Amino acid sequence: MEETASGPAVDGQKQDDPEGAVNALLETLGAARIEHPGGTLLKHLQRVRELLVGWGVRRDLQLAGLCHAFYGTDGFPTVLIPVASRSELVRHIGVDAEELVYFYASCDRKASYSTLASDDAVFRDRFTGTSFSPSLQQRRDFAILTAANELDIVRVSPAYRDDWGGELLQLLTLLRPLLSDEAWAATEETLG
Repeated sequence: MEETASGPAVDGQKQDDPEGAVNALLETLGAARIEHPGGTLLKHLQRVRELLVGWGVRRDLQLAGLCHAFYGTDGFPTVLIPVASRSELVRHIGVDAEELVYFYASCDRKASYSTLASDDAVFRDRFTGTSFSPSLQQRRDFAILTAANELDIVRVSPAYRDDWGGELLQLLTLLRPLLSDEAWAATEETLG
């Protein structure tokens, strides 16, 4: 797949609206019927992307925000596309954005969260069981996507905020060295 200025190219043809294509795919896969704190999975994914757009992150990370739950996550096990079919998501959002989605979805949170802000971070892939030291960019992207994901849920679900707000503030404070100024400001505004 080649990449164009406007988005991924599918079969050599420029895809001007990968967000639209992903939203259509999400509809087809039933994301509008899957319950999620504060509404549906589709609405959550759209709001996460909107947060990331507002924070000024690059387009691949915005697309990853829209797609972050395609393979399920350690905290939300519903799978829209199996990991064995990663190429299907690549066709819609490109290799770089899909790699961000896989990295986010593959996180074994219990094994990985505590060291992510460290230079010698150890990341455990819950799909393969392997551990490795991710790059600084991978850790930054992960932290920013984590903040957008969790802050969206806290904003739309008072019960989630009551149950998890304190722990989320601790987590995002731990990840502060990796967060953008915009993500940290949103954290303070929402949880501070």
